[in-house]
Amino acid sequence: MSTSEDKAQAFRALHLGRPQDDPLVLPGPWDAASARAFAQAGFPALATPSAGVAAALGYEDGHTPADEMFAAVARIARAVDVPVSADVEGGYGLAPKELVERLLEAGAVGCNIEDSAAGVLKDPREHADYLAEFCAAAAGRLFLNARVDTFVHGDGDPGQAVERAARYIAAGAGCVYPIMAPVEALPVLRAGIEGPLNVLALLDADGPGPAALGGLGATRITFGPQLQRRATAAARDLAAALR
Repeated sequence: MSTSEDKAQAFRALHLGRPQDDPLVLPGPWDAASARAFAQAGFPALATPSAGVAAALGYEDGHTPADEMFAAVARIARAVDVPVSADVEGGYGLAPKELVERLLEAGAVGCNIEDSAAGVLKDPREHADYLAEFCAAAAGRLFLNARVDTFVHGDGDPGQAVERAARYIAAGAGCVYPIMAPVEALPVLRAGIEGPLNVLALLDADGPGPAALGGLGATRITFGPQLQRRATAAARDLAAALR
């Protein structure tokens, strides 16, 4: 595929027409080496976690300078042939057109944009306007996964999440991501949200795996920084053994 639009459309197609028990599983690489490991394992696409990349770069979550985040995404995208979507947090204060340009320069085919800042939910109308400008500037070259933060920074009302999701889908988002939505809320979210639904799988919890989450309505499964944290824990174990 020769153009950004071709790559984005191929990534979009991975989200469509999936059987209910076969969601799109996207591991979260934090550097080029982990990206190659996931791609070589056969995953058709990858989705970077901002917190995992931040940790790999030596920053706390939410404190990575924009230039360093885009440089990290570029290294990951260059290392693999599969599509890479990037978590760009709240957009780093960039205007929609500039954010689009930075993502395309980095080689990303999609991104996450969250609807909160400093732990406070953004006005959904204003955020939807921002997303609409982003999608217009992207012109089909980027697949937007709009994060909905009501379960981490709001009252956890599924109805509020559905309302926000509807605005973001109308603005042009191809997928919505109500991060940390509890399992029991998934049927309500699935019934109320049109289009693909991203769900966070919790690896250390005694909860449903990707296939079961798919059965509850998830179209796409991501893991946030959990894979990077497991790799770091393994490195600690190795260090302890070497001592």
